[in-house]
Amino acid sequence: MGMRYEPVRLGEIRPEGWLRRQLELQAAGLTGRVEEIWPDLGPRSGWLGGDGEDWERGPYYLDGLVPLAHLLGDEGLLRKTKPWIEWILGSQREDGQFGPPTNDDWWPRMVALKVLVQHAEATGDDRVPPFMARYFTYQLAHLAGRPLRNWGAYRATENVLAALWLHRRDPDPCWLDLCALLMDQNADWTGYLTKELITGRATVFDHLTHGPNVAMGLKVPAVHALLDGAQDTDPDGDPDSGPGSGPDGDHERYAELRACLAALDRWHGQVHGMFSGDEWLAGREAAQGIETCQVVEYLYTLEQSGLAFGEGELGDLAELVAFNHLPASCDPRMLAHQYHQQANQIAATVTQRRWTHSSDDANIFGLEPHYGCCLANLHQGWPKFAAALWMRMPADRGLAVFAYAPSTLRTRLGGADVTVEEATDYPFEDTVRFTVDVSRPVTFSLRLRVPHWCDAPELRLNGESHALTVEPSGYATVHRTWHSGDVLELRLPMAIRRVRRERNAVGVRLGPLVMVVPVKEAWRPLPEPRGLGEWEVEPLSSWNYGLHARGRGGLENWHVERAPVPDVPFAPEGVPVTIHGRVAALPEWQPRDGSAGEPPDSPVVTGAPVVDKPLVPYGCARLRVAELPTVISVEADGQEVP
Repeated sequence: MGMRYEPVRLGEIRPEGWLRRQLELQAAGLTGRVEEIWPDLGPRSGWLGGDGEDWERGPYYLDGLVPLAHLLGDEGLLRKTKPWIEWILGSQREDGQFGPPTNDDWWPRMVALKVLVQHAEATGDDRVPPFMARYFTYQLAHLAGRPLRNWGAYRATENVLAALWLHRRDPDPCWLDLCALLMDQNADWTGYLTKELITGRATVFDHLTHGPNVAMGLKVPAVHALLDGAQDTDPDGDPDSGPGSGPDGDHERYAELRACLAALDRWHGQVHGMFSGDEWLAGREAAQGIETCQVVEYLYTLEQSGLAFGEGELGDLAELVAFNHLPASCDPRMLAHQYHQQANQIAATVTQRRWTHSSDDANIFGLEPHYGCCLANLHQGWPKFAAALWMRMPADRGLAVFAYAPSTLRTRLGGADVTVEEATDYPFEDTVRFTVDVSRPVTFSLRLRVPHWCDAPELRLNGESHALTVEPSGYATVHRTWHSGDVLELRLPMAIRRVRRERNAVGVRLGPLVMVVPVKEAWRPLPEPRGLGEWEVEPLSSWNYGLHARGRGGLENWHVERAPVPDVPFAPEGVPVTIHGRVAALPEWQPRDGSAGEPPDSPVVTGAPVVDKPLVPYGCARLRVAELPTVISVEADGQEVP
């Protein structure tokens, strides 16, 4: 079992390199301009005191806008946050309730609480704790008679996290009583996911099979562990959080999370590591979609679970989501988004597909395909991931890397100012270089996550080889007295790996990247486009190939080529890493209901010639095939092509 971590204060991490460019694209795209182009987030919003939308969309938007503004230090974005924050803080009534008086639903206020926590962490606004105390007192007085219902009854963990934040600053036991009450009124997600989970496509609406709900519900074991820890905190305020220990029940809670994840993967897992949901749980086939709300909520759940359990595999999963699903959910410049993405996505057009519940436009790139929730909620994905790259060990003992990406961390440890510059093009390269600057020599631990896929990590300290012992948690610790100018270089060699799928099909991974066969794209503007643009994407090349994975030593020995990361990191042009693969055409593999049909049973014996074909990162290809059959290509005399 790992150790419990603490979050780094919002604003202490600055994205660098390709990650900063990605966040700047977001700021210049939908997030920075959505107020201008979407009335639900315009000046008539109920969350600005207007007569417009008064439910979840304003808080959803702020849940991404606030961290993005502080990560970039963008004055324009910070000015955008101010009227929203000021209106929320000024909306509180005498009884403690807040928000639009036209809507008393508990759920959107849970999201608003997340916003206020981030705002307070970044700015130190001392109005937030008493505001929350008054609201939580209101909840304690009213939840018994007006319990959670509908969405709030499946998402109460978001409310609990805010109450725990307040409890860390004000250890009044009544806040823990509120947490317990909220969890009692929340759905039994662990019981459902481990004992009653449906084993195929959902056919009717149920909160328990709704993809974003499931992504949030997976947070239950972590929130229980955090709540247990708050209840078991020693009188001096320092819980027993050393390596391998932790509050009572952490092992059991983590086992619950792993069991939930395993069940989802067994019945709904896809080649890239996420579970389907279009918009309900949809089984294992690669043509079933994943909702953008589900992507960003699952990533946030993994980040919070990483804090609660300190297990490296949670960072592994978070990188899979962030480096593959996040970029794929939008066009390369983040001007438009999809409601659903598909692992095998051969067209993004208006047509009927085998969604569990969605309209015909659900996978176009646009302003508001299907429902508007994803347009409101997508903004949190990249910023919260960037804000969670680093985590703190308890009691000022050190720092931990949750996920790797170029960044600079400026914080205080042991009474010293500490800066760690993380220079890398990871995940497009395999080397991460940390340079330390301290105001005075200071002793602390630096915990490095070693991904489960890396068999031979290498570490160098100030140019010399350094021992690397990987703990069962997936972390390796470097404990020393640090001096300015110390350089730690971690190499995580990325071998090509195959992912087994149904009917003996395979997927391909390189480190945390899912590698796909790209389909040449034609972006066709839709008539009378809304927002910053709306497009269908049609194929200009064939997609139905099988991997010739047995010849010349197998796909594990295919050549990997790397290039500089372009200004637009996840574009089809200038791809920063390519696998030179070998494929054969399979004309018998045909579309079904507008999507790729199920891959034929593998291996497929074919006389089609073997040709070279690049495989590129999933997030660089909006049309792609990620799950492919394998082929045995035979010559005219019946001999297998090597």
